Amino acid sequence: MNRKHINLIAELAVNLALPWMAYTLAEPRWGEFGGLIASAIPPLLWSLGELLRHRRLDALSVLVLVGIAMSLLGLALGGDARILLVRESLASGAIGVAFLVSLLFEKPLIFYLARATMAREQDDAHEMIEAWWATSGARRAVSVMTAVWGSGLTAEAALRTWLAWTWPPARFLAVAPFIGYGLVALLMLWTLWYRRLLGRAERDAGPADGQQVGPQDAVG
Repeated sequence: MNRKHINLIAELAVNLALPWMAYTLAEPRWGEFGGLIASAIPPLLWSLGELLRHRRLDALSVLVLVGIAMSLLGLALGGDARILLVRESLASGAIGVAFLVSLLFEKPLIFYLARATMAREQDDAHEMIEAWWATSGARRAVSVMTAVWGSGLTAEAALRTWLAWTWPPARFLAVAPFIGYGLVALLMLWTLWYRRLLGRAERDAGPADGQQVGPQDAVG
């Protein structure tokens, strides 16, 4: 088992197991509010540790930190303590809504995310993706990916929020993380399938000016 696998296992433990354990240990002594605060501490410390160690944040850490910040703001404004249970979903739900809203514009968010990803790998990424954007089917492909990811993230946030207010906190902390990770896994699997579908369509079309690249080569 290499270092990357060890880090992944540690990250999953911090975000899946430790919040439930922290709540279970803290709730009998400090009540539900104290337990919910305790459940937010492990992922918060992990994200801060990753920032100090690597001088950067991965996507999960960004969601954790943004979600905790939004939930603490909600508490400060008089919200229910259970808002801490949906800390990650507050951020992912906001991203999902932003994806859906971006469908109203000429270039949805997936286009810009793909361009930024490709720009880190090759110097002429902007020109290549702009050329791909001008081809037939490009706008449809980007719109479909944006709609699927936006709908998935928004639905996950809505489901977790409903569960947070209807389930006991201990049950939510034990089950809800698997919902979030499971949905992201399904979205990534769908993205891989859709990329292959687009690739087959491009090969069947036989592009005259060489291999085309676009968001299907950078997303997922």
